[in-house]
Amino acid sequence: MKTHAQVVVIGGGVVGCSVLYHLTKYGWRDVMLIERSELTSGSTWHAAGGFHTLNGDTNMAALQGYTIQLYKELEKITGLSCGLHHVGGITLADNQARFEMLKAERAKHRYMGLHTEILTPQEVHAFTFGQVNLDGIIGALYDPLDGHLDPSGTTHAYAKAARMGGAEIVLHNRVLETTPRPDGTWDVVTEKGTVHAEHVVNAGGLWAREVGAMAGVYLPLLPMAHQYLVTDDIPEIMAILDQGKEFPHVMDPGGESYLRQEGRGMCIGFYEKPCEPWSLDGTPWQFGHELLNEDFSKIEDSVAFAYRRFPVLERAGVKRVIHGPFTFAPDGNPLIGPVPGLRNYWSACAVMAGFSQGGGMGKSLAEWMIHGETEVDPRGFDVARFGKWTTPGYTVPKVIETYQMRFSVSYPNEERPAARPFRTTPMYDIFDGMGAVWGAQYGLEVVNYFAAPGEPRYETPSFKRSNAWEATAREVRAVREGVGINEVQNFGKFRVKGPNARAWLDRIMAGAIPRPGRLSLTPMLSPKGKIIGDFTVTCLSESEFQITGSYGAQDQHLRWFQMNLDPGVTIENVSDRVTGFQIAGPKARDLLARVTRADVSAEAFKFMEAKQITVGMVDCLVQRVSYTGDLGYEIYCDFMKQRALWHALWTAGQDLGLRPFGMRAMMSLRLDKLFGSWAREFSPDYFPGETGIDRFIRWNKDADWIGKAPALKEKAEGSKRRLAAFIVEAGDADVVAYEPIWVGDRVVGFCTSGGYSHWTGQSVAQGFLPADLADTREVEIEILGERRKARRIDGALWDADGARMRG
Repeated sequence: MKTHAQVVVIGGGVVGCSVLYHLTKYGWRDVMLIERSELTSGSTWHAAGGFHTLNGDTNMAALQGYTIQLYKELEKITGLSCGLHHVGGITLADNQARFEMLKAERAKHRYMGLHTEILTPQEVHAFTFGQVNLDGIIGALYDPLDGHLDPSGTTHAYAKAARMGGAEIVLHNRVLETTPRPDGTWDVVTEKGTVHAEHVVNAGGLWAREVGAMAGVYLPLLPMAHQYLVTDDIPEIMAILDQGKEFPHVMDPGGESYLRQEGRGMCIGFYEKPCEPWSLDGTPWQFGHELLNEDFSKIEDSVAFAYRRFPVLERAGVKRVIHGPFTFAPDGNPLIGPVPGLRNYWSACAVMAGFSQGGGMGKSLAEWMIHGETEVDPRGFDVARFGKWTTPGYTVPKVIETYQMRFSVSYPNEERPAARPFRTTPMYDIFDGMGAVWGAQYGLEVVNYFAAPGEPRYETPSFKRSNAWEATAREVRAVREGVGINEVQNFGKFRVKGPNARAWLDRIMAGAIPRPGRLSLTPMLSPKGKIIGDFTVTCLSESEFQITGSYGAQDQHLRWFQMNLDPGVTIENVSDRVTGFQIAGPKARDLLARVTRADVSAEAFKFMEAKQITVGMVDCLVQRVSYTGDLGYEIYCDFMKQRALWHALWTAGQDLGLRPFGMRAMMSLRLDKLFGSWAREFSPDYFPGETGIDRFIRWNKDADWIGKAPALKEKAEGSKRRLAAFIVEAGDADVVAYEPIWVGDRVVGFCTSGGYSHWTGQSVAQGFLPADLADTREVEIEILGERRKARRIDGALWDADGARMRG
């Protein structure tokens, strides 16, 4: 075994081998994988081996499509068989909500190049050779890419392809320690010696928690015990084989099960409600090739349901029971990427659907390591989407909930209840007493809207307009007609200090860095010119600045800041120490004037200015800006003084009609001005010129800011697509995101976000059109399978000249 490597991958399951292969594919040869036992030990060897593309995250779906299409390439490269069976897959819908979800997914697939189809019950009958009981079935989604494979053969194909690319694989060699050196490299101490590595990849699978702990990091994941059955030979399956055909992969979410052919019988697995978390306090090192004891009691109801849905099963004997653990993150998505706070330490964990996602995750991680960024927006699988606030006490109930709801309908407005409330602000009890209906962001309780007395204290999950409609409309009116108040805790906030702070910000940010007492809006770009941040920068002094951005992306942004930090600069995440409120509406200035001795007149306190003033008893940073697009102020204070600030504002604002508002109203208000939103219009998938955020770039500043060359190239050549806004002739459902945009009989683009503008009484959408169609006025937008007429608009729906916002 060699003693130095550019990369050491810890773990020889399908994900570790995929990472190893993709590193060699993209040019890194000095790489090695260390496995404590044999390849496939852990979860891989007992996996059911199914694969599918269906995923609510479009980037994850695309990467799953990449994974599936990679298998034939691996077979060609290595000469090994992956045991591929592209039998196609059917996802059943036994209620209208599930059918709407499948129609929404089919719509996304139209512009992704995935050739899925909606099936009628009669077509389901034909595709499944009459072996599905159609009672209650409304329809289904068919995907020709779905199927199953041989887990062991596929893993060894990845491994052989990696060896052919120069990788070394060392088996029967447990890693004992991972020790960082001051230069950011690592000593990987194993039973057979120490390897000095520039990079370490934790692909530990069932042991990822233990491997992470060696580096002093907690990774929020948990193994769950999963059970599937393999039947004896079934005459009906044998008859299908005699025709030279195979039975398709069938997912039956209503029965919490998946079904596929296995030889001349069937394999069926379950995501049962009475599920079992496994090895809560750590995975034993000696575990690996064992199965858990059979436990029919927890799947008894699921089996009974399956017998009704697939009557042929009831007549088949059970040949084998496979009961083994595999890992989940709290939201069910993988944990991939550079681990915040550690240099050159990478996570490749919690890939619970390894044979659907393993190839895409290996590809993305290799791109990240070699090129510094991924080809597609990684937010859905980025390990940094969970911060240091996560604990085992949080992870366990969230993973259980995710497992139980693996096949449940996922609604765009759904708020799942497990492990909540966990993180709250000093305003939680006050807002709760005012009827707050809560959402969660980055573990923090955030008000979605306020229910009136007698209204339900929950929002009904729906693909259509929900019971939050009237409450949201009330809050919008309160802001536009008087003054509203909203917490600003759910912004990410950073303090940048030092003699080189301005120069550093000029390099990190593409936009202008303001002079003292001013603020600016600026994108932050990756080296390839993609949008990786959307910020407000406030100059407190020549050596101190506040950066405000997405609360949910704060660890991702802090990781980037720290990776690119210059001497003479310090940066601190103050997201949970600096809090406060925004006030917005035509009477916002009147309210602020009542609670401070400072001059806040329009002449003294101009739009995009910032002042340090005392509000009530509290020293605050007040910024004249508002995401509502109205006259407004953001008021920041120390976390411990937030309640005093609230009481000052609330008491002074009663006769002005002061009302609290939540995020549902905020997102409606921003549509009036067609403001873009982080993770919707602005994301690492997009270039600045495509989205219009390039208007905030300071093209002529002297600094060589990150992403400058590709951004200038895009500007010179012109964007291939443009963000546009539309008024939609919607019914009872508005655009959410990723709905296809049609021109004639062709899908030409997709929506980034939308909703209902309660103030103007119109359904609004934003989305991309090709540059050569950017002037098209009439389009159609597909919402839940129905093509709705939409008209492109050029300017804001309200306060088009900004007189109210700037006045």
